Amino acid sequence: MADKVLMKGNEALAEAAIQAGCRHYFGYPITPQTEVAAYMAKRMPKIGGCFLQAESEIAAINMVYGVASAGKRVMTSSSSPGISLKEEGISYLAGADLPAFIVNVQRGGPGLGGIQPSQSDYFQSTRGGGHGDYHIIVLAPSSVQEMADLTVKGFDLADEYRMPAMVLADGTMGQMMEPVTMGSYQPKTVEKPWAVTGTRMQRPHNIVNSLYLNPEELERTNFERYARYAVIEQKEAMYEAFLMDDADICVTAFGIASRVSRNAVLAARAEGIKVGMLRPITLWPFPKAPFAEAADRVSAFISVELSMGQMIEDVELATRCKRPVYLCNRTGGMIPSPEQVLAKIKEIAGGLK
Repeated sequence: MADKVLMKGNEALAEAAIQAGCRHYFGYPITPQTEVAAYMAKRMPKIGGCFLQAESEIAAINMVYGVASAGKRVMTSSSSPGISLKEEGISYLAGADLPAFIVNVQRGGPGLGGIQPSQSDYFQSTRGGGHGDYHIIVLAPSSVQEMADLTVKGFDLADEYRMPAMVLADGTMGQMMEPVTMGSYQPKTVEKPWAVTGTRMQRPHNIVNSLYLNPEELERTNFERYARYAVIEQKEAMYEAFLMDDADICVTAFGIASRVSRNAVLAARAEGIKVGMLRPITLWPFPKAPFAEAADRVSAFISVELSMGQMIEDVELATRCKRPVYLCNRTGGMIPSPEQVLAKIKEIAGGLK
């Protein structure tokens, strides 16, 4: 078994990307994810890879498009306003059915906002973010170990389904340090006969493009893409259930909010309140099935978020509004405390009596 190393979340993610076979990184510094770029700048030249600090986020995502077209594993990283600048390019990646790996270590917004942690890019990431009908795979780590593990998973899923994948982390996940195990990853190898690699006059030309001027062809392509999305929703949704077997109240949270909520759940249990937690690991596809099943057993849901309330809408959709869903939140870079979440649990439990 590989030894554990104390690493910052951003650095663990970058090292995991290298171990996943990524040899091309294009990015631009922005707090609180700059360590990803700094780590890649140090490591890539030593392993024969390419690190390039682009002149802008827009340039970086279009460089990603080019390398992805050649069938190579490639990534970029940024934080909230930088991701907004990349969204047109992400839409082009989705429209051309290209696998790429994107990292968003979120900060508060809208606008320039602040540099403290946030989860307010949930809508942007899970609803596509750019123009047109499309999705990207969105993975939400809640530990430094998951920052690494879900990075490898993201590269694999992107290749398997020919689409962009994103790790959506809040600033706390990027900046905190924890022991992490590296070195045991076995990334999947996926054949890419569609890649633009030069024909050597041995095969027909491959064309990578997201432009469809024939409306019937574009409609057919969109339907085919959404059929693939349906397979992903069925096969790839990931979640963690914590103390849900006899729960009467279900707390749901991701990222740093889930760690705070876990402590609150344990404190509530110590006071005799039957509460559990569902933690989505994939935000798209959202794990609808466990929420729908829980809605038949629990009396209420509490969505704990570092936003004004975005994931709460997916909880309501997944449960078909069978049970009330309450919001417990902080925003602007503030993080809910376990005491705040516990108080909300007690408030809801008192109302159920």
